[in-house]
Amino acid sequence: MSAGLKVLLVDDEPLARSRLLSLLSEPGMPAMALLDEAASASQALALLAQQAFDLILLDIHMPGGDGMRLAHSLRQRTSAPAVVFVTAHDEHALQAFEVQAVDYLTKPVRRQRLQQALEKVLRITGAGQDLPPELGSAYLIIHAHGRSERVALSEVLYLKAELKYLTVRTASASHILAASLSEIEAHYPNYFIRIHRNTLVARSAMRALEHHHAAGDIEGWTLRLEGLQELLPVSRRQLAAVRSALLGG
Repeated sequence: MSAGLKVLLVDDEPLARSRLLSLLSEPGMPAMALLDEAASASQALALLAQQAFDLILLDIHMPGGDGMRLAHSLRQRTSAPAVVFVTAHDEHALQAFEVQAVDYLTKPVRRQRLQQALEKVLRITGAGQDLPPELGSAYLIIHAHGRSERVALSEVLYLKAELKYLTVRTASASHILAASLSEIEAHYPNYFIRIHRNTLVARSAMRALEHHHAAGDIEGWTLRLEGLQELLPVSRRQLAAVRSALLGG
């Protein structure tokens, strides 16, 4: 498995877990090699018995065993995962640092604070340190049908904006991602190029720029990508940049 953080979310509230999953999937967040969920301390312990994690994002007040007690028990392990508490209450901050928690986040969690906590965990644990710096966030996390799946940027051929979502196209599948095309373009300018106001393509997948006449003899251009029969429209505004990128400029 590729390098990256192995993260376990532990919270009895499905909406709270969904919120964290959404934040973790945003462009620019550290890469995830594994992302799993538990709704209780007992479920978390069962998962920890099967799989090693770098980090637990842990709620405190949960029925059937609170997060603070779970964190205390983890400190007895020789290779305990890092703990970041995520809670609606701020009165446990002192206890959190007594169990050597890396950070203490209060709900609703802000993206910037979560990113800071993850980067702190990366510095402490060294997880993902063998990734090239440019590819430290080179995964998109797709949530669908009750599961989370990571798609490596190296597999993405294009992304197309459709209303509030993006279609993420690989050679073998299409995925739906709740993200902004502009954010992805800003985070990965060396990997993707904009060919249309609603489309980014992987520079490495570009194969041919084709000229054709559309209805009414209006000239148009399309781009052919490696592994796809589908042709993608290229806007006149982006034509020069696309041609330059295709020719290695």
